[in-house]
Amino acid sequence: MTDEASEVANEGDAASAARGAVIVGLVPGEPVRVLKEAARYAKLLGAHLLVVNVDVTRFVTYEDPDGYVHSAPIDINVAGGEADLAVVKSEAAAVLDAVGLAWSAKQLVGDPALAIKHLADDVDARLIVVGTRRRGIGESIREFFTGSVAARLAHRQHRPVLVVPLGEPVPDDEEIWPA
Repeated sequence: MTDEASEVANEGDAASAARGAVIVGLVPGEPVRVLKEAARYAKLLGAHLLVVNVDVTRFVTYEDPDGYVHSAPIDINVAGGEADLAVVKSEAAAVLDAVGLAWSAKQLVGDPALAIKHLADDVDARLIVVGTRRRGIGESIREFFTGSVAARLAHRQHRPVLVVPLGEPVPDDEEIWPA
């Protein structure tokens, strides 16, 4: 299935195709394990796979009653989010073309946990799949201030959240959050 064929032509069809979907949150360069796990569960559940990328450089200003979201950039460079979505679509197509699974891609804006939660509510998603953060001091600091997307999703809505571990697990005798 090509990238173009995987996307639904109009919004009405997209909403009905995505009803009860498995949502997977991806960033460019995300290990393929996250996408493969999401695809596996979508197949098991007989559900559409909705690949989402959240542009954190934009924020929601308001939402129309018909669901159209108006956003504004935090930064003047708005091309970054569009480029990220193109990369995510390309990476997803490379993995999903051989799977034979109905899928589409969508870009959200703002806080990743809240944006994915609202989308999951809108499409009545059956499952949300996300990866863990990579280990490292930079990621630890970012997670300390913003919180884990997976944990925030798990505490803010009722659907199951599958967290796919990335990288090597932390040994039992090592601190997860080094001081």
